[in-house]
Amino acid sequence: MSDHQDSQSVGSNAGTNPMERSDSSASTSPSVNNEPILHQPIPTRPRLPSRKSSGSMVVPRDSSAAGPADLRLDPDNVRAMSPRRTSEDIDKMGKEAREELRRREFLDVMVVATLQESLVSIFNRIEAVREEHDKLDNNNKFLQKYIGDLMSTTKITASGSRGSK
Repeated sequence: MSDHQDSQSVGSNAGTNPMERSDSSASTSPSVNNEPILHQPIPTRPRLPSRKSSGSMVVPRDSSAAGPADLRLDPDNVRAMSPRRTSEDIDKMGKEAREELRRREFLDVMVVATLQESLVSIFNRIEAVREEHDKLDNNNKFLQKYIGDLMSTTKITASGSRGSK
């Protein structure tokens, strides 16, 4: 058996139905030509039918196809049942929207003022704590210096009293 014949028997359907799959016993049994068939290839999907081109979307300016379409709706159509607003309705809606905006602006101004007051009080508290910290830090440094001076004085007097004994 040549390599050319092996590749043909493996890659081709070898005269069988492409939808049939070989099982393990068929793959080891010799074929009519005394060549072992390893397995049948997986069948391919049928090709989808091709679609026609939709053509050019460009319409000449003078064409009757250009422009708004005349839309006639049945009375049962949902778009025909949508509410129609008059100019009075639109003016009323605009007035309500402006009043709501003014009300929200007033509330926003009140919220901003409250937040600014709380920010000022927090800032004042931070300044008070910083001043207290600086005061305590200075007192701490003074006490450390005082204790250091006492320790050095104690060492001097202790060494002087041992020598006199």
